[in-house]
Amino acid sequence: MLLPPKVAHGVADGSVTLAFRRWRKQDVAVGSEFRTVSGVVRVDRVEVVDPAAITDADAIAAGWPDADRLRTQLDKAQPDAGEGDLSTYRVALSWAGPDPRVALRESADLTDDDVAAIDAKLERLDRASSHGAWTMATLDIIRRRPHTRAPDLAAELGRERDPFKIDVRKLKNLGLTRSFEVGYEVSPRGVAYLDRTTRPLV
Repeated sequence: MLLPPKVAHGVADGSVTLAFRRWRKQDVAVGSEFRTVSGVVRVDRVEVVDPAAITDADAIAAGWPDADRLRTQLDKAQPDAGEGDLSTYRVALSWAGPDPRVALRESADLTDDDVAAIDAKLERLDRASSHGAWTMATLDIIRRRPHTRAPDLAAELGRERDPFKIDVRKLKNLGLTRSFEVGYEVSPRGVAYLDRTTRPLV
């Protein structure tokens, strides 16, 4: 479930507690958690509602100024005639805490066991890849060219942009990189790892 940054920050500070979506079937499970720009958000409750019954208070709790404007936005999700109606879902949300990857990527005091564990995870990613080993070359190019556009980094490695970005996200999940509006950089944890590992860069 995607939340715009403004809404995600609202969940984190408590000013947003609801979201409204139109789906053919329920798209999120109660108790599920997902990452946003403001941290981890939890789904506390999901129910089908009548759009006409949405109040201004509900709309404000979802980050909208009033119910009419929220309903107008929901109507944009309605499919063309003949494709069937979508149900309107009221989703209760709460902030579950900071993204654990943030703390992980700042953790640069690596033990030998930490380095070995990262080695093993990267080796598994390389073995599972359909385009050959990529982890060390990707870390190296991000370290050498921080804040460089993803298409430019991908081109230097002879790769397509979208698969490259998916691979960088895997490194981010391990706390080794961080993303910016333009490009990436190797995190403190990633720098410490590169300084300690014996894996070759290519």
